[in-house]
Amino acid sequence: MARIRIFLVLVLALTAGGAFAFGTYRYIQQVPERGEGIATKPVIVAAVNLDLGAELRPEDLRIVEWPVNTVPATAFGSADQVVGRGLIQSVVENELILPSKLAPKEAGAGLPPVIPAGMRALSVRVNDVVGVAGYVLPGTRVDVVTTLNPTQQQLDITSKVVLTNVLVLAAGTRIERDTEGGKPLAVSVVTLLVDPIEAERLTLASTEGKIQLALRNPLDKTAPVTPGVKPAVLMGSAISSPAPRPRTSAPRPVQTATVVAPAPLPTVEIIRGDKRAQEVVR
Repeated sequence: MARIRIFLVLVLALTAGGAFAFGTYRYIQQVPERGEGIATKPVIVAAVNLDLGAELRPEDLRIVEWPVNTVPATAFGSADQVVGRGLIQSVVENELILPSKLAPKEAGAGLPPVIPAGMRALSVRVNDVVGVAGYVLPGTRVDVVTTLNPTQQQLDITSKVVLTNVLVLAAGTRIERDTEGGKPLAVSVVTLLVDPIEAERLTLASTEGKIQLALRNPLDKTAPVTPGVKPAVLMGSAISSPAPRPRTSAPRPVQTATVVAPAPLPTVEIIRGDKRAQEVVR
């Protein structure tokens, strides 16, 4: 009797399993294939990761079918439209090639098309100290501090911040940050993005004195105007005027020279009974 019950349970399980499998098979057969009936359009995408300033070659590109309803209106459909043009933004593999990422056809490739209109790229010599131990990489921002002697008198040597929040365009010949991220890069030349007035200040600072680059936090947009410091002020034998409060730079203002106020005259406090008076000693 027990064997008959086991046999009946086995038969029922096999029957239920077969019915379920047959129903699943029929359902799959009736479901249309994914993508069936979706209109597509050929577009140009990057075949490999491409760096900023790279000149596009046929082997850097490929054509893929893209759903029509998601294709940007400015997307390219033929490789002939983009071959030979330079990138002003880096792109990754399978990313759409769009006009906003490309330099004009006559601009070429490399650094020139990366420079915005009205700005200039100016290079300065650096070493491990000036270049902040190699951490001044493309895309970082720096302040430029100069030390010079305008009168050739030892007491007139002055250190002052002459440029703030300056974008680093290139380190050596590299215009792309180290792909491994965060690693220092030893170079002897750094190229900065400046406007014409800043270019004059930077050229004078680097030719008539010594410059030092101060690495900034990219989220810090302040542009403090400092009075500068001389040896007497540094050693505490003279009084420096207080620096103005920092202000945000959007865009960076051109800094003007700050006049150092004369030191206050010494005063003497005179006490007569319960009265106090201040007398200036001339």
